[in-house]
Amino acid sequence: MSLSAKEVMDLLGPVDEVLVTEIVATGASRSELAEAWAWVNSDEALVGEGRHLPSGRVAQLIDLLEPDDEDEL
Repeated sequence: MSLSAKEVMDLLGPVDEVLVTEIVATGASRSELAEAWAWVNSDEALVGEGRHLPSGRVAQLIDLLEPDDEDEL
């Protein structure tokens, strides 16, 4: 089942409306978003656990969630 905007904000906290719209448009489920969020926040730990690198919707969500290098300056 696809996420609603409210579910995205419940999981991620306060985020930009454009990002919420992009996430909802992927058709991802709550579990896919939760997995992507975990990868964005602790990818080294997940690789250390032997988890396979994400693909499909999870990888798409990671691309949306990761900050651009320009934003970090």
